[in-house]
Amino acid sequence: MATLLLVEDDELISTSLTRVLRAHGYDVLTAANISEAESHDEFDLMLCDLTLPDGDGLDLVGRVVRRWPLRPVIILTARREETDIVTGLSVGAIDYIVKPFRLAELIARVEAQLRRRSAMTQSQPVASVPHALVVDRAARRVLFEGREIPLRRKEFDLLARLEGSVGQVVRRDQLIKDVWGDNWWGSTKTLDVHINALRRKLGEEPGVTSMIRSIRGVGYRLDSHPSADEHAE
Repeated sequence: MATLLLVEDDELISTSLTRVLRAHGYDVLTAANISEAESHDEFDLMLCDLTLPDGDGLDLVGRVVRRWPLRPVIILTARREETDIVTGLSVGAIDYIVKPFRLAELIARVEAQLRRRSAMTQSQPVASVPHALVVDRAARRVLFEGREIPLRRKEFDLLARLEGSVGQVVRRDQLIKDVWGDNWWGSTKTLDVHINALRRKLGEEPGVTSMIRSIRGVGYRLDSHPSADEHAE
């Protein structure tokens, strides 16, 4: 049985989510603030609100990710601006869900991230095995090493764009134009945040050669078989 840590200061939401999650077979620990959350260290996945009474949940997310890199963190929040989503993913959250949300979708995302964590802990490091990446554009599904990888809409679009030019460098401005559109006015850091999210979801860890190569000052290249002697920029 997987253990979830739910960090939520709204008692009604916390009680309702705890009941639903337990009905789906999960053991649930609850915390109403950052201090309570940091008293727990035995959990498999964290669900975290951002507006907490003793601080910003982003700080908690960052500390949890740094301490336990393989434990997925899903942000549950009413903050819906693109900058908030970018920031949440940049500190290490694996997913970002905006309130109000459908309970069925939340359960599906929790299950997907726990399957991914289980596969990562039981498999060899990504760089030591042949890569098998399948991008099914019609079904908008991605399979990696035989398992489905849950991706957000822009993450899928970005990976599909890189996979369409596998082995070739795609310029940063071209990626932003193709994925976010000609009229994108936001920060170009959005691209880097989504690349980092893709790397995490593909099971890559710091120090492991990435499939998605950063070509400094130019753009990114997807390599299906990165060589061991290459170093990420």
